[in-house]
Amino acid sequence: MSKFVDQNNTQPPERGEYAKIIGKIANDGVCPFCSEHLAKYHKKPLENKVFWTITDNMYPYKPSKHHRLIIHREHIAHIDQVSPPAWHELMEIFIKEVAERKITGGTLIMRFGDTKFTGASVSHLHAHIVQSDPDDPAYDKTKGLTMRIG
Repeated sequence: MSKFVDQNNTQPPERGEYAKIIGKIANDGVCPFCSEHLAKYHKKPLENKVFWTITDNMYPYKPSKHHRLIIHREHIAHIDQVSPPAWHELMEIFIKEVAERKITGGTLIMRFGDTKFTGASVSHLHAHIVQSDPDDPAYDKTKGLTMRIG
């Protein structure tokens, strides 16, 4: 495993393109979420705040209506490294995103720490705002939208 990415968490196989990108990042030996590398590996528009960068996830969980990624701008891996002002800004981002996108129900997910427990492929503190899409033909009413954890 690279210091910054965990290729074991790019499964299942249908994530083939994503797995290839993570493999390239592992070979490059960089953190794809750090500000100096983010635009190289992430092709969606970025909105920078003081502590966080907000963007659409390039590989959204299926089937989702909204999948926003909020990345701590400084390279940290654990929630115990987040400053009180950064927590406050994150709360403001969540509230604004939910209101602007008219998300009437969704999930907030924060990935932190050792990737073998989180299911994250990138070891850099980040959060997700996800709203499933029950109107998508691929939506399985018995499973809903699922994600890997650990």
